[in-house]
Amino acid sequence: MRKLTPFDRSAQTAPRLITARAIHTADAADTTAAAMLTDRGRVVAIGTVEECEAAAERVGVVPERIDLGDAVVVPGFVDAHAHPLMFGQMMTWVDCGPEKAGSIPEIVALLRAAAAEAPEGRPVRGYGYEQRNLAEQRHPTRFELDGVASDREVYLMNASGHGGVVNSYTLAINGIDRDTPNPVGGEFFRDADGELTGELSDAACNILTGVHGVKIGHHGPNFHLADEPEEHLRQLDAATQRFLAGGVTSIGDCQVTRREFDMYLRLAEAGRLELRVSMYLLSHLLDEALEMGLVGQFGNAHLSFAGIKLYADGTLGGWTAYFPDGYVGDPCRTGQLYHEPAEYAELIRRAHAAGLQTATHAQSPTAIEMVVSAIEAALAERPDADARHRIEHCGLPTPEQIERMAASGIRPVNQTQHYFNWGEGVEQAIGTPGERFNPLGEFERAGVGFTISSDAPVAEPIPLEAIQTAVTRVTRRGHTLGPDDLRISALSALRAHTIEGAISLGREDDLGSLEVGKYADFAVLSDDPLAVAPDAISAIIVRETWVDGTRRHAAA
Repeated sequence: MRKLTPFDRSAQTAPRLITARAIHTADAADTTAAAMLTDRGRVVAIGTVEECEAAAERVGVVPERIDLGDAVVVPGFVDAHAHPLMFGQMMTWVDCGPEKAGSIPEIVALLRAAAAEAPEGRPVRGYGYEQRNLAEQRHPTRFELDGVASDREVYLMNASGHGGVVNSYTLAINGIDRDTPNPVGGEFFRDADGELTGELSDAACNILTGVHGVKIGHHGPNFHLADEPEEHLRQLDAATQRFLAGGVTSIGDCQVTRREFDMYLRLAEAGRLELRVSMYLLSHLLDEALEMGLVGQFGNAHLSFAGIKLYADGTLGGWTAYFPDGYVGDPCRTGQLYHEPAEYAELIRRAHAAGLQTATHAQSPTAIEMVVSAIEAALAERPDADARHRIEHCGLPTPEQIERMAASGIRPVNQTQHYFNWGEGVEQAIGTPGERFNPLGEFERAGVGFTISSDAPVAEPIPLEAIQTAVTRVTRRGHTLGPDDLRISALSALRAHTIEGAISLGREDDLGSLEVGKYADFAVLSDDPLAVAPDAISAIIVRETWVDGTRRHAAA
């Protein structure tokens, strides 16, 4: 049996008294302090300098003094929905996002340069493009990717993570032609003449990942590509450093299969897990989880099991979220449900009956209805006022569904960077209702506890960018999405990325705010996100990130 070793805290050999311009605690009173005393990874006192000095005297210690000057301290950001292993893998691919390429020829040039440097035959993989951010306002085609290479696999992943485009070689070696039927839960896209375009989504990605990559049956999309275990460990290490650079100290991994589980155990055994991870097992592992008695949270301070991840529908960015009447932008597309409602409701019932928290990906009103109804039925059968079932993304709930979410304690876990990066595309896809994408203001008024996260690698783990977008609802292209009452205050946004994230993970007793007894996890910022102009929040620099009272990142 594997044994998780305690995280190495040897770097903190003495108590520390930390002072700064302001320390925002995110406690129930939203207190702002001037000083904080930490010891053995925990907050011992917080308040004025004099109060913290007195606390040190009472316990008979002489703390090391760290004066952060004009910096502002906030709790370590909690990224309650991310995919660290996949994010680390993307970091080894070619970045074709909007900062690097604004047109299809520019993408092709980036990929061609990578192909020229790669060993003969090695696949070329890119990520990050969003078709509506390109000058052509469309997906590349396989014929354009054939200009990258015709003797090896070329795959360009869409920013949604739920598909992308491959070259003709990739289709040919997998025996895919114009007569190949679409797999259940995915699509090989075709033009008006029935010719393959090279675009593929969800289960069609099995040609890249293999059928056992992630998706089993209808339990979720298949988009993680396998590498050797040591390479996966390097990828997780690299991803960890990027999260820390953004001020993130805790993550909810919402796509855990045996592969991710094994990698986290290896990192923990080696003492290399520098931040905190709460794991959500994919729903095809529900039977195994119940058989092993995993009916509640377990683990240690850095690695824990949190619950079960399910999928209701696809993604808005890739137009695979389920709209049974078709998309305004393409009436022939309806997207898909991963489960029939009765089948899904039974999964929720079984998980809930065992006391497990569930986290379901759902974007369209139809998919969200399936989730809310299933949770309501499970709660009626086994009442639990603190079940904390989650809806991941929860892009377009109706006002009536929001009221029911409040009544059932359902927590949406949103990603404001989704509409920062491609909010206009949601409007193009489904029309005016798309303006309500991620309606945080409506959640707040209804008393629904909501969380902000990155969904990395769909977006970079940059909490300050996510917070700014929640406050302004201004997209990357300068468009304001929806009416002002969908916005929230900077304080609400900060709480959504700290204490509310910890609540969504079931970790609020020791994470998410800077309070006596909690872990000393915090980010040191160059300015105050609660005081600067809303459109200046993302320009704030994360100077340092601390975990367990120890500095784990310092900006260059």
